[in-house]
Amino acid sequence: MLVELIAECRQLWRLRGLVGVLTRREIGARFAGSAGGLLWVWLPPLLTVAAYFLVFDIVFGMRLGAQAPTARVGAYLIVGMLAWMAFADAVQRGMASLLEAGGMLQKNPLPPGLFPARAVLASGLAFAPLLLLLVPLYAGSHRLNWGVIAVPALIVLQVALSFLLAYLLAILAAALRDVVQAVGVLLSLGVFLSPVLFPVDMFPERWRWLLWLNPMTGPILGYQSALLKGAWPSAAVWLSIAAWLAVLAVLLSVALARSRDQLVDWL
Repeated sequence: MLVELIAECRQLWRLRGLVGVLTRREIGARFAGSAGGLLWVWLPPLLTVAAYFLVFDIVFGMRLGAQAPTARVGAYLIVGMLAWMAFADAVQRGMASLLEAGGMLQKNPLPPGLFPARAVLASGLAFAPLLLLLVPLYAGSHRLNWGVIAVPALIVLQVALSFLLAYLLAILAAALRDVVQAVGVLLSLGVFLSPVLFPVDMFPERWRWLLWLNPMTGPILGYQSALLKGAWPSAAVWLSIAAWLAVLAVLLSVALARSRDQLVDWL
């Protein structure tokens, strides 16, 4: 069932040098002619999280209940929102990558997976330092308990999750351009169906299962556990991530098999 995806991954591994070159060029192209460079990627999320801290923790002094991983609302929002922004950026850029590379793919027999991989890796390299920066910033709340070592693993798994989803959506977008607009709307709404803005315990218990339909619920809960409490994420977090990786891998493999002969024509 995963034959197509395994073959694609092997091909990308053989071309890992080219993937690295394309990723560096992707990062460079985003800032061509700009003196600020990566600052223009980091500035919007940094200003957003700074605004959360200022408004909710300093101005209003809002606090969460005893069941939340931290009492401070601003500190809680920063962790989930930064992870969500990284996910949304990777998925949107990866989804559009095949459409943008259509002309190149029509002229060169390159593996299509190069382009979603390039876009997702470039996004991951831009946002990973911001997520890792939270480790020392939140150290005061748990004195760097051993659970923070889960953060790098969560980042890697989030990148893998983003790649599978972005590649799948890129194929669907090649077949039907409406997918790009529909996913943009879903990403805007998806943040409300996740534990980014509120702890899971605040969501009605009988509807709580809906949160697990969001692929980022597991990673976000993992970041919150590791960064806010210094605790190793629960088994439910890892099982959720594994389940989503498995589901997306199967769907992507099917999409690759069915689009192999038509993909370039769609572009």
